[in-house]
Amino acid sequence: MTNVLELERTYLAKFKPEGLDKCRKIEILDIYIPKSSRHPTLRVRKNGTRYEITKKEPTHEGDSSQQLENTIPLSEEEFAELALLEGKRIRKTRYLYEYGERTAEIDVFHDGLEGLVLVDVEFPDAKSKDSFAMPAFCLCDVKQQEFIAGGMLSGKKYSDIEGDLKKFGYKRI
Repeated sequence: MTNVLELERTYLAKFKPEGLDKCRKIEILDIYIPKSSRHPTLRVRKNGTRYEITKKEPTHEGDSSQQLENTIPLSEEEFAELALLEGKRIRKTRYLYEYGERTAEIDVFHDGLEGLVLVDVEFPDAKSKDSFAMPAFCLCDVKQQEFIAGGMLSGKKYSDIEGDLKKFGYKRI
């Protein structure tokens, strides 16, 4: 099990950056449980050919840019068994886009969330996170917006969050 402090920023994309189609990409399936939870924080993930279960919890009240992330690797067989649970699902393609000294994880959502593109950038320390300048292909930082968290997006359609997205001037990509 890995126990990691995750420091990241999350942005709404303004557009897909040039060269994205040439980047390494990973198909991801997330299943958030329990299905009955308004905002589940337990996630079972198929990440390309890797499988894991993760629990994320903010370390400071009201600041979701810093979270304690506990991850346990799973075998394919364990994932297949857990995937039978009723959970809220999200499918996306994650592109690993080199941006300066960082790798931006650009998530292009599928199915009911098609049109949503989010950009996550992770940092080794708070100073790097706080001094990072938003990329030009991003619209705004939404890390503190609860509606954009994976557990909140799970099981939703684009139309469910369209009103929230419009408040930021987001246009479907």
